[in-house]
Amino acid sequence: MTDDDLPIIDAHHHFWKLGSGHHPWLEGAHDIPFRYGDYSAIKRDYLVDDFRRDHGRHNVVKSVHMEVEWDPSDPVGETRWLHELHDRTGWPHAVIGQAWFARDDIAGVLAGHAAFPLVRSVRQKPAAAPSPDRFVAGAPGSMADPAFRAGYRLLAEHGLHYDLQTPWWHLGEAADLARDFPDTQIILNHTGLPSDRSPAGIDGWREGMERLAAQPNTAVKISGIGVPGQRWTPELQGEVVRETLRIFGAGRCMAASNFPVDSLCASYDEIFTGLKAITADMPQGDRRAFFHDNALRIYQPA
Repeated sequence: MTDDDLPIIDAHHHFWKLGSGHHPWLEGAHDIPFRYGDYSAIKRDYLVDDFRRDHGRHNVVKSVHMEVEWDPSDPVGETRWLHELHDRTGWPHAVIGQAWFARDDIAGVLAGHAAFPLVRSVRQKPAAAPSPDRFVAGAPGSMADPAFRAGYRLLAEHGLHYDLQTPWWHLGEAADLARDFPDTQIILNHTGLPSDRSPAGIDGWREGMERLAAQPNTAVKISGIGVPGQRWTPELQGEVVRETLRIFGAGRCMAASNFPVDSLCASYDEIFTGLKAITADMPQGDRRAFFHDNALRIYQPA
């Protein structure tokens, strides 16, 4: 099998159609603080034809759509829109919805998502400290907050996973969450956000990743690792990718583009050609698991 033939399930990407006010961060008058800086280049419609053009020669056979901060007053509205898109185009093949576990209406939101056949998981980005030295255990909105956990425990009733996006210094709380709710699968987004590539930053990130990986009901998506101002290359990203594969094992890692967001720092081809180069020495079965089989098992795309 050549690299061009290698089947890919893109485990994390986005679609959006602007103009209806559903995406405040993309349509509002004021930008939000963003880890890649200026994101004006993605303030445009991004739909199936755009995604197909971007993935180009790479053999993307299915995809998993991640919620994209749709208007939180109607979190199930995005799920409804995505099912209409799937009915018209066949894409995406699995959906991750928006949910806020401490909200009074969380039971209804989860039931609303679960009523749609493509929904496999939900995401909330728990309250995060801006740096490791400002981390406060159990802060309101964090994974140790009793209100967060009261809503989180409802996931098991619907058989839903939890997609977690948080900086690595919160991964100890994530490990505790995984331990205390062993029947709920946690999928860490964006590789634990290893934005600090200094030796101390990588050491802290590695420790957090190892704590989370010690819980068997966890997995990780290798995505979202762009570094502002630097080209996405195997040389820049190799350590993070290889360490993640070592820590979690090839059976719990998934490849993903985070497109179109990561188009701010790389082309689709740069990301997937880079991931293929970094993993070129892996056994064929492990490589196929990373690019395809793990996402197939975890998300069960239609």
